[in-house]
Amino acid sequence: MLDEAEPVIRTDPVMAELIERHDPYVEPDWNEFERLCISIINQQLSTASATAVRERVFELLRDEVTPETVLEAEDEALRAAGLSESKVEYIRNAARAFRENDYTRAGLDDYSNDEVMDLLTEIKGVGEWTARMYLLFVLQREDVLPLGDLAIRRAIEDLYGDGDDMSRAEMREIAERWRPYRSAATRYLWAEYESD
Repeated sequence: MLDEAEPVIRTDPVMAELIERHDPYVEPDWNEFERLCISIINQQLSTASATAVRERVFELLRDEVTPETVLEAEDEALRAAGLSESKVEYIRNAARAFRENDYTRAGLDDYSNDEVMDLLTEIKGVGEWTARMYLLFVLQREDVLPLGDLAIRRAIEDLYGDGDDMSRAEMREIAERWRPYRSAATRYLWAEYESD
């Protein structure tokens, strides 16, 4: 995807500079269920806090993060690992959903982005931000712009607005030049944000 995307997003001079400065943000090779759990853990937490909680939850589950291990884990142990009561409920909801339906790459291959968003947000605890992370990182869809992500908004404001507040409409307008590869541009924005 990045090889095809680079010539398109390079037409934006700001993005061309990011490509020269950074490697795109890449995540470890988590499976579909792990990635959904990580997105739920990450909701409304700083990067450092989310990483610490994720590591404790994965350690608790002995790095076997499956619907079964999540459903078998004690609530108290999950809370001791740093999950709030609502996030314990949310990852259990995700576990039950994964046991009932096929949310794998293959299982969702024929679904549009909007259909995937609708399907995932039916799971209590999975909102639009989490569903977009799933589209971007798990399904590796090429044209996802997660403006619900604070890091992406801050990076756009810093790079295109001299740090001033921008509306999401203004951000979407800037991102039009990256179509149909807004996911690749997003990875460079994360790389820039994380380098500060």
